[in-house]
Amino acid sequence: MSDFVVDFCWDVLEDSRLPLVVCTTLVGVLTVYVGRKFYTRQQYKRKVQRKNEERQKALQDVLKSLDTDHKDEQDKREEILTLTLPQLTQNLKDGQLSAVEVLQAYQEKAITVHDDLNCVTEPIPDALGRAEELDRAGQRSGLLYGVPVSIKENIDIKGMANTLGLVKYLENYAEEDSVIVRVLKKQGAVPFVKTNVPQTLIDTGCSNPLFGTTLNPRDPTRSPGGSSGGEAALIGGGGSVLGIGNDIGGSLRIPAHFCGICGFKPTANRLSKQGYFNCSPGQQGLTGTCGPMARDVDSLVLVMKALLVPDMFQLDPLVPSIPFRQEIYESKKPLKIGYILDWELKMATPALTRAVKVMKDALEKAGHELVPFQPPKSDNAFYDISPKCLLADGGKTIRDRMSGEIADPRLKAVMPYLTMSYFWRKVVGFLLKPISSRLARAQSHRLLRTIYDLWQRLVEREDYVREFLAAWEDAGIDVLLCPAYPIPAFKYKGAPALLELANYTSIFNLLNFPAGVVPVTKVTEEDDRLLDDYTGSDNDIFDRFVRKVTKGAVGMPVAVQCVALPWQEEACLRLMKEVETVCKIQL
Repeated sequence: MSDFVVDFCWDVLEDSRLPLVVCTTLVGVLTVYVGRKFYTRQQYKRKVQRKNEERQKALQDVLKSLDTDHKDEQDKREEILTLTLPQLTQNLKDGQLSAVEVLQAYQEKAITVHDDLNCVTEPIPDALGRAEELDRAGQRSGLLYGVPVSIKENIDIKGMANTLGLVKYLENYAEEDSVIVRVLKKQGAVPFVKTNVPQTLIDTGCSNPLFGTTLNPRDPTRSPGGSSGGEAALIGGGGSVLGIGNDIGGSLRIPAHFCGICGFKPTANRLSKQGYFNCSPGQQGLTGTCGPMARDVDSLVLVMKALLVPDMFQLDPLVPSIPFRQEIYESKKPLKIGYILDWELKMATPALTRAVKVMKDALEKAGHELVPFQPPKSDNAFYDISPKCLLADGGKTIRDRMSGEIADPRLKAVMPYLTMSYFWRKVVGFLLKPISSRLARAQSHRLLRTIYDLWQRLVEREDYVREFLAAWEDAGIDVLLCPAYPIPAFKYKGAPALLELANYTSIFNLLNFPAGVVPVTKVTEEDDRLLDDYTGSDNDIFDRFVRKVTKGAVGMPVAVQCVALPWQEEACLRLMKEVETVCKIQL
């Protein structure tokens, strides 16, 4: 039997056709694979091209409807753009302005800003019809009557797609408006455009292969922030008076800081989370929420009043029935304010620490008590609890999202960190250790493998929250002042996602504290000079890279971050208003 097998094998090998068959098969398989990849890529590009053609046509149609040869009408539009939100709402209610006039002024300006910055994904089709309907009704009711509102791309507008910058979701049409959008409409607002986001929302830049790269209105070579970068760029450029973003690690506060506007993240569930397309559904630990973005604090306060109404509580019973508490916001009692010049990470650049110092001195002169605040040791929270909670699924959600997609170059650079197995994390962490012990630790954290592991991380999170609350109580403070972020807006060229810097904002998602940012100064020549001596945490490759992409930011806006205890949004907004007030006095 064995001789037969040997003879048969030799006969097969001696058959001259076998190599040809094998080669032909391999070539055929390879051709099919390459052909399929090429076909898929071409289909992808055609979908992107078709979507952008539709987008451009929609914007041009809006622009054509705005054409006017009347100088008086054009002058009126320019005058409308100079009004603050409270002034605008008053003029609308008094009948001095119509909803259509205000809408068209902002539509025209938004398209102009978009042409420079690429911040609008598409106009909302029924905006003009809604404004006309409001004017016909003539009731002029609602706190936001006739106010145009821009909406972040991942928030539901009925009949419009939420894509996260991914082609596969081009037909992910919302079946109804999000709860926040419905409440805005009940208050008389007119949603009029949706704004750009980074691919999958995981970036402090703002670019994706579908809608392109959004630029900073103060310097087009720099990032507008992410993930609510389109919102911040549009508002910062004057193309919107009010916007709605969301925040799971700084996604509206970082862009607000970069673009020189105000942004506010409430406690999770103070506003409804129903009706927006999340980048990491089911994630526990870093709590996300929607929040307003605007040019000033008064505008944030007005929109919070407009949202915290019975309509919100009825449409989403998970939102506690706590209306806006005006008496807390308007209190004249001097505040005891804790302040942090920098976290233990020591990554704040000179402009950011100077901003906190300047505001500390100004607030003291205004009659408030300022005391240094020492938070509990946060190393474990930054490098262990947060990443383990954020990546508890081992990167499966992001892998599924990106399946069949062309990755944006900025996201592609961090995909290994987001999706790498534990084995390779340990290998990369070992290789990184001689270069940067901090990056090695961030890269090599152990993945959660069981539900028990997840529970233990959530217990650690709860323990850290309790420690932070105890430190707050021991200090006897009402509110907290700290850096908005370690750096001003960074240069796009050569800059990766810089996710580690977001610890300065994501810590308050981990704690679930309300937090907001207020612009208070600009980067000076002296700040830029001092940056040459910046060593950061370890003066390692990461710190040197931060120095490189931050350099030359003279004139870019710098904000401070204001924080309060959970469910104390009014106290947080009061501190933001105090900061804004003393800042104007300083200037």
